[in-house]
Amino acid sequence: MVIVTRIRREVLTLPAAQLGPDNPLPPLRPLDEIHRIDDRARDDTPCDMARQLEYEPLHSLLPVRVRDGYDRTREPRTLDALVIENDRLRATVLPGLGGRIVSLLHLPTGRELLYRNPVFQPAGFALNGAWYSGGIEWNIGATGHTTLSCAPLHAARVPAPDGGEMLRLWEWERLRDLPFQVDLWLPEGSEFLHVGVRIRNPHERPAPTYWWSNIAVPEERRILAPAEEAWLPHCLEGVGGTPIGYERRLRRVPVPSYDGIDRTYPLNSPFAADYFYEVPDGRRRWIAALDADGHGLVQTSTDVLRGRKLFVWGSGPGGRRWQQWLTEPGTGGYCEIQAGLARTQLEHVRLEPESEVSWLEAYGPLDAPREGEWTALVQGAEERLAAVLPRARVEEAYAAWKPYADTEPGEILAAGSGWGALEVLRADWKLPGTPFPESTLGEAQAPWLELLRTGALPEPRRVRPPGGTLVAPHWRDMLETAPATPHTEYHLGVAQWHAGDRAQAVRSWERALHLAPSLWPLLRCLAVADQESGHHERAAERYAEAFDDLCRERRDDGEAWTAAVAALGRETLQALLRVRRTADARAVWERLRPAVRRRGRFRLLEAELLLAEGRRAEARAVFEEGFEVADLREGAEAISRLWARLTDEPLPARYDFRMRPESP
Repeated sequence: MVIVTRIRREVLTLPAAQLGPDNPLPPLRPLDEIHRIDDRARDDTPCDMARQLEYEPLHSLLPVRVRDGYDRTREPRTLDALVIENDRLRATVLPGLGGRIVSLLHLPTGRELLYRNPVFQPAGFALNGAWYSGGIEWNIGATGHTTLSCAPLHAARVPAPDGGEMLRLWEWERLRDLPFQVDLWLPEGSEFLHVGVRIRNPHERPAPTYWWSNIAVPEERRILAPAEEAWLPHCLEGVGGTPIGYERRLRRVPVPSYDGIDRTYPLNSPFAADYFYEVPDGRRRWIAALDADGHGLVQTSTDVLRGRKLFVWGSGPGGRRWQQWLTEPGTGGYCEIQAGLARTQLEHVRLEPESEVSWLEAYGPLDAPREGEWTALVQGAEERLAAVLPRARVEEAYAAWKPYADTEPGEILAAGSGWGALEVLRADWKLPGTPFPESTLGEAQAPWLELLRTGALPEPRRVRPPGGTLVAPHWRDMLETAPATPHTEYHLGVAQWHAGDRAQAVRSWERALHLAPSLWPLLRCLAVADQESGHHERAAERYAEAFDDLCRERRDDGEAWTAAVAALGRETLQALLRVRRTADARAVWERLRPAVRRRGRFRLLEAELLLAEGRRAEARAVFEEGFEVADLREGAEAISRLWARLTDEPLPARYDFRMRPESP
C-alpha cells in the first residue's frame, strides 16, 4: 500500500557537545581565509570564472559573531528533529542546527544513503566557527561553511505541488543580507527527495551570492560525475618545495586519474583536496557515490546549480586525525560530494537588484557499476539515472514547484532568528512564502528596533558585555544621526570599521572613551586597530588596560562574563607574547579562572608562555600531559609550529592536523 507523504516531529538522542556562548568580541580582523587564489592565477581560468573569482569576496564576519564557546565533552543530549517520509524514503532534518538533513534512509533496502555522524561534535570549520560533519548541509553566504551551520532556521508545513506536504526551511543570511528558503518534499511513491531552493535579493543593489549543497557520504565509495577534467586548487611552493599556502592556484587535472592515481576513490588521495568537476555545458548535472556493490546515492538538479565537487580528507595522518576529531574514534570516515552555483567554491555570483535565483535538486538511491573504463562507466550511470529519474521529470518538478514557492506556510514547526523580522520592518519588504513575523523579534534585536523607531540607540540597562553590531549601510546611517552616546559611538565605530573607514572608526572609539562607563570594549577595538596598523607595542598596552578594566567590571561568573574574560584574555596573552612582555602575560594568565586555563586553547597558550619564559621542559610537559584545542581551525598549524620550536622530534599523532605536505 502506498503511504502518503507525511511530516512529523521526532527527538534524537545522541552523544553531543555543548555549543556554549558566542564570542562577545566583534570580529574586526580580516577573515583568515585559506581558500583563496592569487590574482595572477586568474589569467589561466575561463573569463566567467575569473570574473566571479574576484567578485565581492568576503572580508569580514560582521555582523555575525564567532561561535567558539563549544567543548569536546559529549554527553547524551536530545535534539529536535523533523522527519519527512513516504513509503520509499525517510529524511531526518535538524531545524535547530542549520536545517541539516542528517539521515536519508532508503526504506525498501534499509540503506542509509548519507554519512550519518553518530555524534554531534562542533568543530572550527564554519566561517564563524562552530560546524559539524555529516548529512546534507545548505551553505549560503560566502566561500566556506555557512555561519548558520549551528543556528536555528524557521520551519513549517507548506502544501506541495502534488497535493501533499512540503517541509519549508527559511532564514535571513546576515553576511550578504539575503533571505533564502529550502523546500523539501517527497512526491507520492518517489524514491527521490525533491529540494526546491530560492535565494532572493530584495535590495536596490546587486548582491554577491553563494550556494553549495554539501553531501557527506562514507569515504569507502567511488565518486562518479560527468566530467573528464577537474579544477584542483593547490599550493604555491617556496624555498625547498615547502608550500606557502593551502590553496593559491587553480589548475586543470584529468579525471579520473592524474599522477598515476585514480582520484575518484577518496582514500587514494594522500592529503586533503578539492576536485571541482568541469561538467560540459549542456550535459546533465549530477554526481554519485557508489559502494563496492554499485549501490549508493545520486544527486542531480536543474542546470542553474552548475558546479559539482568532491572533497576528500585523504589517507595521510592529518586527514585521519581530522576524521577522528569530528566523530567517535573507530567509526567510519566520510568524504563530501557537492553541488553549487558556480564551477568552484572560490567564486561568487552576481544577483541583480530585486531579483531571485532558484533551482531544484533531487536526492535518491542509484544502482550502477562503478568499475570499468571511465567514459563508459559514467555513461552507464547516467543512463541508469535517466531510467529512474529522467532529466525532463526534474525540469517538470521544478516548474510545478515554482508557483508553490510563494505559498504561505501553515503550521510553524520551528523558529529561527529575529533578524529577518527586523529587516522586513525596516524596509517594509513583502516576501511571500517566507514570513518573518514581529513575534520572532527578541532581546538581540530590541536595541536596534528602538533605534529604528526612535532614532536613538538605548543605553544598556545594566553592566554587561555589549551586544552585536549591525553594520549594513542603512544601519550605519542611523547610528551616525543618533545621539552620540558612548554606547552609540562604540557601535558606530564597529560599523565604520566594517565599511573600511578605519580612521573614522578609531575617532569614534576615542571619543567614547572620555565618557564611557565601560572602557574595555573600546580599548580592545583600539588595540585591534593598532595591530592592524603595525603598532604592536601600543596594542599590547591597550590590551593590558582593557583586560584590567574587564576584570574590575565583571559582575559574576555567569556564561556571558566568563566568555568575555576568556576571549579578551586570549587576545591579550597573544598580544603581550608578540612583543615579548612575558611578565605581563604571566600576570594575565594568573587572573584567568582555573576552568578557563584548563581549556585546550589556553593550555596551548600556556606552553607558548612557558617557552617564552625559557621554561622549555615545562612547555614540553604540557604536550606530554595532553590537551585538545576544541576550536582548532581548518588548516591551522599553531600546534605543529609550537612543537617544532620545542623539539626536532616527530609531531605526535594526536596533534597532527596538517592538511598539506611538508607543513612546518
